[in-house]
Formats: sequence, structure tokens, C-alpha cells
Amino acid sequence: MYALVDANNFYVSCEKVFKPALEGKAVIVLSNNDGCIISRSNEAKALGLKMAEPAFNKKQYLKENNVHVFSSNYALYGDMSNRIIRVLETFTPRIEVYSIDESFLDLTGFKYDNLEKLGSEIKRTVKQYIGIDVSVGISKTKALAKIANKLAKTNELYEGICVLNTKREIDCGLRNTLISDVWGIGKQYRKFLQANNILNANDFISTNDNWIRKYITVVGLRLKKELQGTSCIPLETMLPAKKAIATTRGFGKIITNVIYLKEAVSTYATRCSEKLRAQNSVANILTVFIHTDPFSKDKYEYLSKTIHLDVSTNSQIELAKFALKGLKMIFIDGLRYKKAGVIVDGLESANNIQTGLYSNCDFKAQKQISEASFRINQKYGRDTLKLAIQGDGKEWKLKQEMLSGKYTTQWNDIIKVTST
Repeated sequence: MYALVDANNFYVSCEKVFKPALEGKAVIVLSNNDGCIISRSNEAKALGLKMAEPAFNKKQYLKENNVHVFSSNYALYGDMSNRIIRVLETFTPRIEVYSIDESFLDLTGFKYDNLEKLGSEIKRTVKQYIGIDVSVGISKTKALAKIANKLAKTNELYEGICVLNTKREIDCGLRNTLISDVWGIGKQYRKFLQANNILNANDFISTNDNWIRKYITVVGLRLKKELQGTSCIPLETMLPAKKAIATTRGFGKIITNVIYLKEAVSTYATRCSEKLRAQNSVANILTVFIHTDPFSKDKYEYLSKTIHLDVSTNSQIELAKFALKGLKMIFIDGLRYKKAGVIVDGLESANNIQTGLYSNCDFKAQKQISEASFRINQKYGRDTLKLAIQGDGKEWKLKQEMLSGKYTTQWNDIIKVTST
């Protein structure tokens, strides 16, 4: 048996935990640079606000309807997600963190007399310890748990907890799940299946195996088995190492000065270094890119340069050096830049680095500097120790005009309770 625990309206819910006065009110969270809506409270949904809808088109509407608007606060959301995971680990040691707000729990081997009671206990405990409402779906496979969770979240009769255990319950769940809501069915497959009169999950499992293998591949056949109650998709308790790492950001305003581009690019290279070190990897390919605003009336320009490193590295000094070298090759004076990024590729384990025969770099010193910087920033906060070229970022940082405090990760933002 598997349980899928999904935090409801997660980003909005995180904001509400520290602002109880928002309970029952319309709240939305915006994407980077305060662009599009990426999280909505139920009250905001009732007002007709859509996911991915540009916020600037709705400024007057948001004001007229007293909608509370927040910039995305990923430091807060990431920490709250980790806290939820710690709570879920008290129910089972085998957990797959599927996304920032979803986790699969492997209940195999545990004897639960009442699965509804277990779901209720999970929901109650997360709410008590973290302050966030979750929906719980429980069934025999991960794909069925996904369907159960969807029903728990969208059907008020389930009160946030849905168990699909018996054949009757599973059949009912499959018939009430549109093919577009089936886990693993993307947009193109959805259109194809609908064109062939396969409209819900029950239609899908009633389809011939050979037909599914031919048109939806073996992945579709595996999904069919999952929906029939045979577990085919294993729990991934360890996240696989990334094969490429990217750090890209849109600027809070248009940038024309190369000095500010250097600050941004060197900072993004440092972020890639941090991500590499976190998974004990090094990279031997680096790509830097810059581009203008694609929505501007001016001609759109996308400029990039890929550099192959002689020796694989995760040193922020080395990565920043090559990123700046690439930037120098592609920068065109007079253009109005809106976004930049650094991508590292050719990843391999940091335990076995092939050095260059003619390289004059002091790799031992670089490693010591990187490790010391990594430890200091982990302990005292990001960019406590940084490269001088990174600057202060005031000219190019993300637009976050409605950013809430980092209540759980920064001492200065911790909520203070005082008597009156």
C-alpha cells in the first residue's frame, strides 16, 4: 500500500501559517519577478483567478477584490517542505519526495486495521505540527494513490482523505478520473487517447495491451498495470544525481551595463558550484547565455557560449572565471538584457577527477577554498562569504516587491511575540 500526501495550495498555505489573519481570504503567490500566479487559496480560485495568469493584467481586479498578493519566497517554502517530510517520516521510514509539496509513503509491511484512520492521523499530525492542511490518498500502487489523492482534494465528501482499497472502490475511482488527470498522461497522449474514445482511467485499463504498447509504449503498459493494482513503479527513496545543473534568472529590470551582467553571471556560476558540491559532482562543460526581452518591441537577441573545461571542477572560482570568459565573448554593447544563466554539464563524481597534464591550477588550494566557503555559507547563510565580482546584486536581482519574511531560516525574520 502507498499513501500520497499533498499539501493543499502549498505556497499560499505557507504564507498563511505566519499570517493567521489571512484565513478565509483570497491569497495568491506570484512567480519570479512577480510575473504570473503560481499558487491560489480556495477563495482566490472562487474569484476566477487562473494558474499561470499574468498578474499585471489583473492589478485593478486584485485591488477591487481585496486579494492579498505575495512574491514567491522559496527559502520559506523549501524549509516548510522539509519540516513536513520530517513529520511524515514518523509514519514510515520509506518516503519518496516527489515534489516540494508531494511525498509518497510506502506502507508495505505495516499492519493498519483502518486505513482511513491512518490517513486522518497523518492529516491531523501535519496540521498540528506544521500548520498546513494536506490531502491524503491511499491505495495499492503509486498511480492509484495519485488518483485517490486527486479525489481527496477535489471531492468534499472525502474530507481530504480517500482510500481506494477494494475492487469496488478502485473501479469507482477509475471511472471518475478523466484521462487528463491520470498520472503520466501528457498533453499529446491525452489528445490521442481522447480521439480514440478513451476518456477516463477505466477506459484506459480496458484497452488492449498490444494497442497500448504500440501507441503509448511500454511506459503506458506499465501504467495500465499500476491502475489495475499491480505495483510496477518502485519508490525512489534516493534522488538520482542530476545530469546537468542550471541557474537562470530574469532580472528585476532591464540591464545594459556589462558590470551588472558580470555580477549576475558570476553569482549564477557560484550557485551551480553549490549544487554540484551538494551532490558531490564536478562538471567539465559550462554554458553561459544572455538574452533580451522576448516581449519587447525591440529585436530579440539570444547569445550563448559553451566552454569545455580542461579539468572537471566544482570550484566557484573556476566556474565563475569561465562564465565571465564566455560572457566577454558574447556581450554586445547597446542591447537591453532581460535574463542570464549558467548551465554546467558533463557531470561526474567528484571522487575521481582526471587532472590535466599541463594545467598550472593549484587544485588542492581551490578545493580547500571551496570547501571552506561552502561550510561557512551553510552555517551562517548564503553569500556570507562570496567572490568580490558578485557585487551586491541591487541592480539585477529579482523583482520581489511583496516578499514575506524568511521566518524559519533567518534570525532577523523570526516572529516576535510580545504582551500588550
